Amino acid sequence: MQPLHSGYLLCIYFLCRVFRRHEFFPDSMMVPVSDEAVHEALQRVFGFRGFRPNQREVVRALLDGRDVFAVMPTGGGKSLCYQLPAVLLPGTCMVVSPLIALMKDQVDGARANGIRAAFLNSSLTLDDRRKVLDELQSGSLDLLYVAPERFAVESFRKLIGKVPISMAIIDEAHCISEWGHDFRPDYLQLSSLVTMFRDVPVAGFTATATERVQLDTLRRLSLREPFTVRASFDRPNLTYSVLFKDGVDAQIVSLLRNHSGKAGIIYRTSRKSVNDTAAMLQAKGFRALAYHAGLGDEERERNQNAFIRDEVDVIVATIAFGMGIDKSNIRFVIHADMPKSIENYYQETGRAGRDGEPAECTLLFSQGDMAKLHFFIDTMTDEGEKARALEALRKVASFASSGVCRRKALLNYFGEHYRKENCGSCDVCLGHFRSVDCTVEAQMLLSAIARTDERFGASHIVDVVVGSKNRKVKECGHDRIKTYGVGKGKDKKFWRQLIDELLARNVIEKSEGLYPVLILCEKAIGVLRGETTVSMAVAAVARSTVGATAGGNEEGGDPHFFEQLRALRKVLADEQGIAPYQVFTDRTLRLMSARCPRSGEAMLAVSGVGEVKLERYGRQFLGLIDRWCREGEGSGGDA
Repeated sequence: MQPLHSGYLLCIYFLCRVFRRHEFFPDSMMVPVSDEAVHEALQRVFGFRGFRPNQREVVRALLDGRDVFAVMPTGGGKSLCYQLPAVLLPGTCMVVSPLIALMKDQVDGARANGIRAAFLNSSLTLDDRRKVLDELQSGSLDLLYVAPERFAVESFRKLIGKVPISMAIIDEAHCISEWGHDFRPDYLQLSSLVTMFRDVPVAGFTATATERVQLDTLRRLSLREPFTVRASFDRPNLTYSVLFKDGVDAQIVSLLRNHSGKAGIIYRTSRKSVNDTAAMLQAKGFRALAYHAGLGDEERERNQNAFIRDEVDVIVATIAFGMGIDKSNIRFVIHADMPKSIENYYQETGRAGRDGEPAECTLLFSQGDMAKLHFFIDTMTDEGEKARALEALRKVASFASSGVCRRKALLNYFGEHYRKENCGSCDVCLGHFRSVDCTVEAQMLLSAIARTDERFGASHIVDVVVGSKNRKVKECGHDRIKTYGVGKGKDKKFWRQLIDELLARNVIEKSEGLYPVLILCEKAIGVLRGETTVSMAVAAVARSTVGATAGGNEEGGDPHFFEQLRALRKVLADEQGIAPYQVFTDRTLRLMSARCPRSGEAMLAVSGVGEVKLERYGRQFLGLIDRWCREGEGSGGDA
């Protein structure tokens, strides 16, 4: 008996696929989707003329029936990778998403493009749930977003086994890995999706996964020879800066004034600091609101909606806020307290600049924040979990205190090599800091710690070095030791920053307890002997914020006209009860302000304008553009 030719095997494979799907889809619906049809839908539905990096390959893999695992950065266009195939394939694409607010946001955005979408979660009334299930069973949904907890309900599992599903998508797939920064036990049951949907592709998407988390996630999901994409984690439109924390309220106010009228998020660690910061900003006239888990459901939702709909500029929040929104025009993110891990920092800064426009990410850093987080970590009962949390914290401190390019340090963490010597968009590469040899000053600090018997905290040691005349220094007799006043030529801020540098380098450490003291480590001996040098990044020039460029317009449109377009967008969004960026993104409005399209055809050539949005909003925007151009022509100005 001769072996079957490979061509026959291929034919048998595809026939099996057709017959397995025949129960749900007639033969006429099984025609392969051509590249021409894909690009036509990309333009018609989403208003885009081309794909972003990796999107084309992921879309093609799903259309060809392959499982997919994609690690793509926030703002990289993950949702389009499955929304576009969902429009082109028969049946319903089911998306497992972890947060209720994010589901609503994505459904609103999909509907704005004319996609038949709905979500199913506990926020719906019984009647609304029945309506969604009826739509699902009648085949009138392209997209259905569900929470992972839904798979614990046997009746739901039976239902989706009886309806035509085009593909199953797992968003935030890293949540299934215990090595991930946001592990969720409910995600573990999603490993059954491959067996539940034997004949359709299953795909996992995430924006933050180290290579270790990626491998663990793939193992747990049991995907079938998946097409795997690990995109670059680089976000070129984001600028990263770290400031030594000193008078945090004044620093926040200064940063906000550089971003006047722009949308931004301020992250704080505790609910109290969130409330205090929001109240302080409101008192100073900023449009700011608080968001944390301690607020009532109605107030929390009201504050989030106000931010999403551009009714306030700033949301002050704990890390409970952020994953549940898809707001594209966030121009800045400020970490006023230290993030728990590099993954958290990357994900939270990733909320900025999702539209591809410039945005700024600022971290205010001090070792005092580390002590606070240490306190919470010490309460953990699982020793393995505690060790991972401490290591994650150490890496954040290293990132913040290092004089290495911020972008290079972030990408290295995720296993990616950044080839440029200068990224041109972080405080280190922009020359805001310079490396200074502080070995002598470090010796002064270490000597002061030793001569006070390692029994005092950072503030007292600084007082000794600068020659403070306060009562405690005199009562302890520390005004008579050799190192008293040796550093009076520099201010306290410099000495506090140098202490942070020595802590980060493990030259000194803080004791545990309510009143931690500074203790010399083994590395201190080398510094005191002059065998080891200590350098520190210090401010080189007065810091110019990226806020000046964040609103910059590469297309050259008139900023006053852009604001008029934004005002019209807000009116239309309010009328429909959706977020303004779901009408058009800032980037699309900037293109309009630059090109001034005067016809429907010209409007469709603007990135982000699809046929449905042209039909819904084209008349109003074309009217405003026409008036602007006629007024410019009448005044002899350039339109």
